[in-house]
Order: sequence, then C-alpha cells, then structure tokens
Amino acid sequence: MAEDGTVTSSLRLDGADTMPSAGVISQYIKDLSVENPNAPDVYQWTDAPELDIQFNIAARAVSGEVHEVELKIQINAKAEAGVAYIVDLTYGGLVGLRNLDDAQTHAYLFAEAPRILFPFARRIIADATRDAGFTPVMLEPIDFTSLYMQQLAAQAETQGEPSASDEPQGNA
Repeated sequence: MAEDGTVTSSLRLDGADTMPSAGVISQYIKDLSVENPNAPDVYQWTDAPELDIQFNIAARAVSGEVHEVELKIQINAKAEAGVAYIVDLTYGGLVGLRNLDDAQTHAYLFAEAPRILFPFARRIIADATRDAGFTPVMLEPIDFTSLYMQQLAAQAETQGEPSASDEPQGNA
C-alpha cells in the first residue's frame, strides 16, 4: 500500500508469468432450436409429457490458450398423443487456460467450465419451454466434478489413464 492509501500491484505481461490461471472469457448460445410440432392441439392434451433429457460436454482448442467448451442439452417431451415439444441447445463458452498441466486442463474443460456455464444454459431451457407455452423445465443441478471423476474411473478401467485429448461425455 502506498503512503496515500492506494493499493498497487504489478502484473507481468511479457509471458514470463508462470502462475496457473483459468477463466471464462465469454459465453453464448451456439445453437437453439425449439419445436412445438403439435401446436395448438398439444395444449388440449391432459396427460403430462414424459421428458427424455440428453446431456453432453465437448471441448476443443481454439488457439494456444483458448478453448471452447460446449454444453449440449436435448429435451424430448412425449405424451400419449405424440411429441409435445423438443428443445435442442448448444451453449458454448470460451475459456482461457495458462500454465496448466494436461490433467488440470482436462479437469477444467470437462468439470469446472461446465459447472460455470450450466446455470445459464438451465435458464435458457426454462425460458424456451415457458415461451413455447409449457411448464418451464427446471433442470436439476448437476455435480460435474462427480461425473468427471466417474468418467475418469470408467476410462481408466477400460483404456488405461486418460489424456488431455480424451473427452468424457455425460447423459443426465
């Protein structure tokens, strides 16, 4: 702290900084589709639709320190009379990773980044189903760390140790 009470800090921007860092740069809807194929008849149906929810995580390198993480969520709502609605969302985020080893990078891309992005994707799903005239679908919170650890254990049993290029995928 300087004598005048201001706080100063220094940050090296010359690339010599070796502290690991990771964070979300931006997030966005990459693809959103809402289908209501039986409107307006569907609003007369009396049975509640059964939901089939599929969930997937994908990641790819965009440039040296930037990766894209995608949450893919597909919801098919079917009732006795037919398909009530289909929602298909791909929600993306750009993440910056610096000075992380392969295991840390992999864990961030497939556990931490999805944990950060999920609440935003969850809200989009709820809004989309509500705007289509249905009860909003409120997806339950997902423990991405547990899913990630389960995927690593399953991969270790069948293939040996995972590498940074392996992509665990999950279904909810």
